Amino acid sequence: DVKTAFLHGDLEEVIYMAQPEGFEVKGKEHLVCKLKKSLYGLKQAPRQWYRKFDSFMVGHGFKRTAAYQCVYVQKFPDGNFVMLLLYVDDMLIVGDDSTGISELKIYLSQHVEVKDLGKLIYFLGLEITSNVDGYYLSQAKYSSDILTRAGITDNKTSPTPLELNSMLTPMDGTPLNDPTLYRQLVGSLVYLTVTRPDIAYAVYIVSQFLSAPRSSHFAAVLRILRYVKGTMFHGLHFSVHSSLELRAYSDADWAGDPTDRRSTIGYCFFLGDSLISWRSKKQTVIARSSTEAKYRTLADATQELLWLRWLLEDLGVVHSTATTIYCDNQSAIQIAHNDVFHERTKHIDVR
Repeated sequence: DVKTAFLHGDLEEVIYMAQPEGFEVKGKEHLVCKLKKSLYGLKQAPRQWYRKFDSFMVGHGFKRTAAYQCVYVQKFPDGNFVMLLLYVDDMLIVGDDSTGISELKIYLSQHVEVKDLGKLIYFLGLEITSNVDGYYLSQAKYSSDILTRAGITDNKTSPTPLELNSMLTPMDGTPLNDPTLYRQLVGSLVYLTVTRPDIAYAVYIVSQFLSAPRSSHFAAVLRILRYVKGTMFHGLHFSVHSSLELRAYSDADWAGDPTDRRSTIGYCFFLGDSLISWRSKKQTVIARSSTEAKYRTLADATQELLWLRWLLEDLGVVHSTATTIYCDNQSAIQIAHNDVFHERTKHIDVR
């Protein structure tokens, strides 16, 4: 953790501020102060801190990854490496070169005030545990905090995030007098999907009604929370025995939303046996067939795939062969193999 990170940034613009209360110079109260460094609250502060930190890392021999510019990598001739992930003023350092890690900590402490929090066990709401089989990520404490905020104190749980064949619409139920709690809970659930792909679809459903939530929508949120209560310690497992083969699965319904008739897509990516990326969202256009809906899903999954391969390559995991994306629609697969042009597919090119 970096103390007062934003105060380290160098300003490129001329900025003035009022004299701080209690530090005014007598007889010169009408004057202002010219800033020499960045301050919290300035719109430039995050950018200037990042530029300063980037100069530190590059100066120590690290390379910023092109796919994700908050990840820095240093590779050594013997094949060992050190990686650093920056999130505002918090950092994670990993690697198989203990000397390189120690030297990086010393180097950073020479430029900024850094607090070493030791072995990683908790980071941004994520709980990380490790054993001989790998790493396990969960958000049990974060889940408990959400349940407390929602007022769920009984032992009642739900077996699934949504009711079977649930079909929520904007006009179901009665309007909520105060939608604040609904929005807070949905926002918290969105962050919970970082380690809980099993609730991604349900959270996507309830997040569509943030502007004007109703009682039925709030009931759906409470059901998700009761499901979370019964599965609080569920999370992601990354096995040390897993291969580094990348594969993907994609699917979509067709015109599943009764209000606007748009389709919902879903895809997920595995690195070996470890789930590393997933998404559930509504398509931006109305598909005229299930084939079109699933073909568009393949396109969205391919976009994510290209970025993942790019990132993995920056991290030293190179895939020399094509990555398979699994799809259960033969027509969509045929179009992907051979982009034929006829009256049922010619409009897809516009997308």
